[in-house]
Amino acid sequence: MQMLRFLYRKMWNTRWLTLSTLLGLVMAVAFTTSIPMYADGSLKRVVAKSLQEKSSGLPAGSLLIRYQAAGSDRADLDSLRQVDAYIKNDIPNNIGFPYDAFARTYSIRGAQLSPEDPKKVDPSKRRQMTLASLEKLEDHIELTNGTMFAASPQNGVIEAVVLDEALYRNDIHIGDVFLYPVPTGQAPLKVKIVGSFKPKSDTDAYWYQGLEGLVGTMAVSLSVMEGTLLKEKNIPLQLANWYYAFNLKDIKTSQLGPLEAKLNRLDINLYQTLKNTKVDISFVSILNDFKRESVQLQIMLFTLAAPMIAMVFFYIVMNARQSLDRQRSVIAVLRSRGGSTRQIIGVYLLEGLLLGIVALLVGPLLGWLMAKSIGSSNGFLQFVDRKAVPVGFTRESLLYGIAAVAVAIAATVVPAVGFARASIVSYKQQLARSDRAPVWQRWFLDVALLGLVAYGYYLFDQRHLLSVETGLTTDQLQVHPLLFFVPALSIFALGLFFLRVFPWLLRLFGWLGRKFLPVPLYLTLAQLSRSAKSYYPLMLLLVLTLGLGVYNSSAARTIDLNSTERTLYRYGSDVIVQAVWEGFSDDLPTDPNAGQSGQGGQGGQSGGGGQGSGQGSGQTGGGQNGGAPGQGGAGGPGGVQQPAKIRYVEPPFAVFRELPGVSNAARVLRTNGNVVVSGKSVGEGSVLGIDNVDFAKVAWWRDDLFPAHPYRYLNLLGSYEQAAIVPTGFAKKYQLKEGDLVTISIAQTPVEFVIVGMLPYWPSQYPDQKPFFVVNLDYVYDQAPIVPYEVWLKMKEGAKVAPLLEALQAKNIGVASVKDVRNELITQGKHPARGGVFGILSLGFLVSVAVSLIGYMLYWFFNLSSRVVQFGVLRAMGLSRKGLTGMLLLEQIFTAGLSIALGIGIGKLTSYLFLPFLQTSENVQTEVPPFRVVFNARDTSQLYVVVAVMMGIGAALLFLHIRRLRVHQAVKLGEEK
Repeated sequence: MQMLRFLYRKMWNTRWLTLSTLLGLVMAVAFTTSIPMYADGSLKRVVAKSLQEKSSGLPAGSLLIRYQAAGSDRADLDSLRQVDAYIKNDIPNNIGFPYDAFARTYSIRGAQLSPEDPKKVDPSKRRQMTLASLEKLEDHIELTNGTMFAASPQNGVIEAVVLDEALYRNDIHIGDVFLYPVPTGQAPLKVKIVGSFKPKSDTDAYWYQGLEGLVGTMAVSLSVMEGTLLKEKNIPLQLANWYYAFNLKDIKTSQLGPLEAKLNRLDINLYQTLKNTKVDISFVSILNDFKRESVQLQIMLFTLAAPMIAMVFFYIVMNARQSLDRQRSVIAVLRSRGGSTRQIIGVYLLEGLLLGIVALLVGPLLGWLMAKSIGSSNGFLQFVDRKAVPVGFTRESLLYGIAAVAVAIAATVVPAVGFARASIVSYKQQLARSDRAPVWQRWFLDVALLGLVAYGYYLFDQRHLLSVETGLTTDQLQVHPLLFFVPALSIFALGLFFLRVFPWLLRLFGWLGRKFLPVPLYLTLAQLSRSAKSYYPLMLLLVLTLGLGVYNSSAARTIDLNSTERTLYRYGSDVIVQAVWEGFSDDLPTDPNAGQSGQGGQGGQSGGGGQGSGQGSGQTGGGQNGGAPGQGGAGGPGGVQQPAKIRYVEPPFAVFRELPGVSNAARVLRTNGNVVVSGKSVGEGSVLGIDNVDFAKVAWWRDDLFPAHPYRYLNLLGSYEQAAIVPTGFAKKYQLKEGDLVTISIAQTPVEFVIVGMLPYWPSQYPDQKPFFVVNLDYVYDQAPIVPYEVWLKMKEGAKVAPLLEALQAKNIGVASVKDVRNELITQGKHPARGGVFGILSLGFLVSVAVSLIGYMLYWFFNLSSRVVQFGVLRAMGLSRKGLTGMLLLEQIFTAGLSIALGIGIGKLTSYLFLPFLQTSENVQTEVPPFRVVFNARDTSQLYVVVAVMMGIGAALLFLHIRRLRVHQAVKLGEEK
């Protein structure tokens, strides 16, 4: 009890430090637990998507167990009952998920049926059928004819029902009786068809084998199969199937590993119970996919969040260090008065445990909100109102939270161990050596970290690190986690190196200005140079938080903008519609040697017909005997079919301009053609035929892609009907200039063009894959046959595609395909990995801002509080209140101000150095348009606002302390505890 009372008084006396430490612990737990929560919710989205994608085939949670007799093997009936009980009872309990369907099928060896009365049933029809029992068949079918089978043989006749389709294919009628031979040498079984059925639902998972497989099946009662056929008549079981369709929609990441192990164990358990029984279809591969995606997502998110989590831990350690420094003399006195090291350590450990318990109660709740925010992230600091990720509390997230608390407690208790071992004498000795450089400076760890960062940059530059599997591979977003870890390390290393240089700069500045500096500035420089070590934690915290904030904001904006622009460039416009064009084949004459009339065998080009009678043209007719290629009728040789040309009818283009929601429309012909330069073929090129005025209004442009504004090139294109714009690389390769001629074969027709401009890029074109040629569409149609073109549409804000398609249908214009870039961007935004990246970076930015603000406030509050005696002495020596205020303001500017400026500068420098490597993980196609690093003015403004608030709070604290300062109270004997 005495320890608890002492702990309470200690925590109350340092309540602000205790509260700030608790706040850091809550942040660490929240951030750490939010990642597995989000990964678990994202897994449920992936599962739902997989279930939807597999709706056309077997469900994702399908499990099929099969027994199949091998050779003369015979299934032991007792073992069969044991394995059946195991499958029906134990497996669902072990799997632990509900199932949407269960089907059990027993069948004996198939046989060729023969009618009992050949006079009533056609005996010439071959009927290969199998007797089988399907458990609970009656619950899934509707009888269309006759009745259901009986549960036992009727007068020695087994009753069966068949699928409707089986009646027609096998020429069977209700009431027919067939003889079914069995391999045991007994008399054939008599089977009577008493009814036919159809499924209640064709998509029911119960029909896992497919309805086509039931065409050759005669279904009998399960009691007939087990009691009569297998037991009484001792007919060997040929095949047994047990099928489950498990519902995996509520699966959690923590269940993946154990469930996979149970499924892998099934084969052993089944074989040991009944030989030749094994798992035929399993969802282990799907679990592996889920597990891989979940692990990759968690690794990536933890790697992204690691710098922010480390920053929060650094904040916790800084607070703990401040608290211990303020209590160090008390610890030394307690130690000298008989307090044991174990007791003192126990006090701080107990304090850490109490704060950790509170953090574990509050942190996961905040983490849940963070995970929800990550799930609703649509970009950096963009949280949209959409269907949230199904986030919940999991055992894994709790374990992560406990780990975070344990690390934080260790970080705060370990320094207390050293303090608890020190007596009052050793404490005074350490105070006398307080100007000693910290460990990282003595061992040059900052220089070593800079070397490690330089090596990481070299590996990035040489593509060694980026060639490793990133764990995140989507069409529009590839982020290598090390592109966030190494830059964070560089910010930390540069911050440490600056702190090494900081005292030298202060001493140099003080030495240069010692004769003319005003007293407040000189005192500031003296204070900072003598006790620079005490300012290191705050300065490093500010460099880290602001540097990471700048880098994360720039990285998120860069990823978002570049991935969006790549998609916009690939499409070229908002909506691309390919209408259905009617085409008619030209009637070209055949070979003059062709016959004139008669029904000859089909020959000519296909040569597949046979011998007809009379004279044939080689075009029509068809004997049953196959003829040789080119063989016509008896009247003459087959004719030669020439390739027919298709004449297309262009749908009315004016309709597209009037469609609802359409702002502008343009015709765009995209085709390929053989390119000839100076009479030599140089390969295939991509031809883009456009109307320059319309194209300017619908295309997506990025001005920095072009040497001049793209409209200038479109004007050049309109100056000459045969004008063409070619890629810059293509022109350099073949030494082409403006005014040179190129010939392109379009629809097998050579068309000549004049080069009027050269550009590196053009919307939807990739010059590194194939050179593009932008030409006038009307000129192409004047020189070559009309071929179908696309219609590019610029849509109004918020306009939908569905009304557009309905309007086209009303105009009798068919649509072959439609592409909407806005839907593509929405789909990308919903990808769990993309949401996770932007969510983590957004939360990291907000946490960086919060930590820097709170850390700054607390540091200066306790720094000023601990220097009351020093301020009193300075005032007593004659320093005015104004001079003291100026001294402290300068002290803030030299420490916090420089750190803030350095943090922002290092963040931008790191962004320019490392963010360009994001593009190297893309393929050639997605590197167009060129990658660019982005700094958003709004993000920088937010940082400046935070900086202004921090400096304002610091100034307010300073004025408050000076106003409350009483010289007669501050100047006293002894020292402040």
